[in-house]
Amino acid sequence: MDILMNDDEQMIADSARQFLEAECTPKLARAMEVDELGYPKDLWAKVAELGWQGMCLPEKVGGSAMPLLYLGLVLREVGRTIAPLPLHSTAVASITIATDGTDEQQQKYLPDVVAGKSVMTWAFSEKDPRFLPDAVQMSAKADGKDFVLNGTKMFVDNYVAANQMLVVARTTAGSKGSDGLSLFIVDTATKGLSSTPLITLAKDRQAEVTFKDVRVPAANVIGKVGGAWPVVEAMLDRGTALLCAQMVGAARKDIEMAIEYAKFRQAFGQPIGAFQSVGHTCADMQIWVDGGELLTFEALWKLDQGQPAWVEVSQAKSFCNEKLEAAVRNSQSIHGGIGFMMEFDLQLWFRRVSAWSMRMGTTYEHRARIARALIDMPGDVILGRPVPVVPEAA
Repeated sequence: MDILMNDDEQMIADSARQFLEAECTPKLARAMEVDELGYPKDLWAKVAELGWQGMCLPEKVGGSAMPLLYLGLVLREVGRTIAPLPLHSTAVASITIATDGTDEQQQKYLPDVVAGKSVMTWAFSEKDPRFLPDAVQMSAKADGKDFVLNGTKMFVDNYVAANQMLVVARTTAGSKGSDGLSLFIVDTATKGLSSTPLITLAKDRQAEVTFKDVRVPAANVIGKVGGAWPVVEAMLDRGTALLCAQMVGAARKDIEMAIEYAKFRQAFGQPIGAFQSVGHTCADMQIWVDGGELLTFEALWKLDQGQPAWVEVSQAKSFCNEKLEAAVRNSQSIHGGIGFMMEFDLQLWFRRVSAWSMRMGTTYEHRARIARALIDMPGDVILGRPVPVVPEAA
């Protein structure tokens, strides 16, 4: 992996930053916190003109078939400007359809995504919020040419704005672990769906979604019935790495504001950044954000190369969860009281980084995933994947 951006990557990053800094002000972020949908439709249409929704989708549906890393660069800038766009949830779902869906599914759903006419999301978490196959208890029973879904999904991003969502359910009664899981494309207008808004730290749109005898055509199954875990695991890994990119962008902007403040805020006749405790804190914040960015883009690069990247994804998320949260917390401390005032903009970034650190797997989940990869545990399973057994030395 080359840690320096090439010309194309630099162009993507620069153009995204220029566009978003012009379009997405803190005033817009505040307005969308109380908006019913949580995002401006006119901005979503402008983003579609730039091709962001179709950036990683195949050319046959109007996309650009670009590497996942390019989308990571865009989402980094989305995080930097805290742009109120449902781009992450839409990308996670649409890329999964593009990589594992049938041609018919791709042609039916993806052109509208590319055109900015559709918003997508995905639903995995339930009562047990861990990203483990055993946590999925929603049932999906075959009934003629349909499946009937019953259960509840938690923390569904942008459900109120979504046209379709990808839903993980158990199609084999009594199955455990990764056995018997299937992935469905569900139209959010389907009869039997209801939702309850959830109040989040970021004040974005999440929902608890209840399924009561929701009928889904068998044609909407992605992959094999009862054998969807590899598809779901890949979807979660992509989503986790892309969320890390968003976190890195927001955290970097946050610490830049703190470092700039430390240069000019005077105390005892000198800038507070001249005091060792503040200066070292600023250095720590810079190191943490740089480290999170390197780990994140290593994970995205490996995903693009088709290499196993689940350890790198977990390294990035566990590191970002801890260190980026610490960085924005220290930024609040450097600003003192004004950092905690709602009228001051700094808290907008703090709240989002903190909220994102609790999504797509906790630090402890990802650490456990990494730890099991580091030790010889014959027959052990990491999220449904057997750990390779290292032969004993002769």
